Amino acid sequence: MSPVIRVLWEDWADRDIPLPAYETHGAAGADIRANLPPEIREGGFLLRRMERRIVPTGLRVEIPHGFEMQIRPRSGLALKHGISLPNTPGTIDSDYRGPLGVLLINYGADDFLFHHGDRIAQMIIAPVLQAGFEVVETLSDTARGHGGFGSTGRR
Repeated sequence: MSPVIRVLWEDWADRDIPLPAYETHGAAGADIRANLPPEIREGGFLLRRMERRIVPTGLRVEIPHGFEMQIRPRSGLALKHGISLPNTPGTIDSDYRGPLGVLLINYGADDFLFHHGDRIAQMIIAPVLQAGFEVVETLSDTARGHGGFGSTGRR
């Protein structure tokens, strides 16, 4: 059975903006839209070159225990305009109940204007396991050993 994400509108939010939605039957990510506060809805939300800002969604969410919400860039915005997330994927934990904002960065050559209702990112719902941690005297050997970044070769 699929998890259900409970959604609460912020008091100021425009309820005509669609909730996150999967645009196709096989989509892994549900698109998230900008839901701008009333005072900037008409003019939009300008993200200058190399600027990082949080774009509001007008939502708060309740994610079931044992799951997380990953926030990822939209490939079209990344390719065409250089819009991404500086911490991709962003993680929303199941115990967070605050406003859902999307931290975006503009790596593009030009400033980018987001309009009220624009699709700004996508969310993935994923299961979470919490590991235990144990201090030991040694670690097991592997073929890779101590090799770090780039140590497995070029291809």
